[in-house]
Amino acid sequence: MEFLLAEWLGKPAWMWLGFMGVVAALLALDLGVLHRKDHEIGVRESLALSAMYIAIGIGFGGFVWWELGQQKALEYVTGFAIEKSLAMDNVFVIAMIFGAFSIPRLYQHRVLFWGILGVIVLRAIMIAAGAALVSRYEWVLYVFAAFLIFTGVKMFTARHESEQDIADNRILAWLRRHLPVTERLHGHAFFVRQPNAAGRISLHATPLFLALVMIEFADLVFAVDSVPAIFAITTDPYIVYTSNIFAILGLRALYFALAAVIHRFAYLKQALAVLLIFIGGKVIVAPLMGLEKVPPAMSLGVTAVILAAGVAYSLWRTRTDAPSAS
Repeated sequence: MEFLLAEWLGKPAWMWLGFMGVVAALLALDLGVLHRKDHEIGVRESLALSAMYIAIGIGFGGFVWWELGQQKALEYVTGFAIEKSLAMDNVFVIAMIFGAFSIPRLYQHRVLFWGILGVIVLRAIMIAAGAALVSRYEWVLYVFAAFLIFTGVKMFTARHESEQDIADNRILAWLRRHLPVTERLHGHAFFVRQPNAAGRISLHATPLFLALVMIEFADLVFAVDSVPAIFAITTDPYIVYTSNIFAILGLRALYFALAAVIHRFAYLKQALAVLLIFIGGKVIVAPLMGLEKVPPAMSLGVTAVILAAGVAYSLWRTRTDAPSAS
């Protein structure tokens, strides 16, 4: 009982264990029941799964309200919305990675599922490190803010990536030099045993494993933006981590529906860039206005307006566009 009440990163251990229990149950349900056998996930199934994850994520926000109060709940919902939005950009990159490796839809869910486990660990490390820095050096928040503004400006003016950019990635080139890789897929296996150049049987990675590594690397890159963005909303590690993980869990489910209409969100990247600039800017401007920080309700409202404008503009500009062949 004492262990459950002991504090860890500012919250009782039972709150952390309860959250991890919910995540573990969702992952077990996903792989062990809903996707026990490989199959192509259609738009209807994708939307249903995503709705389930969103409902659970929002329901957890209700628990946060009950246990920690209204302000923490607003911070959680704002963090959830921001992470969900920023992770949307990740969908574009994931689609290009699957295209570059010619991964059929039949096996894409398997890659995304195991990618989630990596995300849970990587985000925990980054958030714990960020929380330690912010608690010891308050000025780190202003470094985060400046970084977000810089990233937003860079994102707004950046060119679009292509599948060729993925194929020429340096990390991928390093993996191919140091790992024996098969030329083709072997079902849903990440590794297979087959003869090497010397004629001996050895372990070979498959293109499915390379796609998994590239997706993990892509998430690490996106976390460099999204983790500081949520720390600019709240410095509570529990709120930061739970909102991150619930948002990512749901987005991976929504991927299969978004991938089918990805061409309709061509201008969402610019909206996300504006969102990053706003989040970074409010951290710097708030003290100049005599505020400790911008109220969570205002942050949530501005976030919703920016994203709605980005989605609406994208849908209007691409209303006559046809989906790409890929």
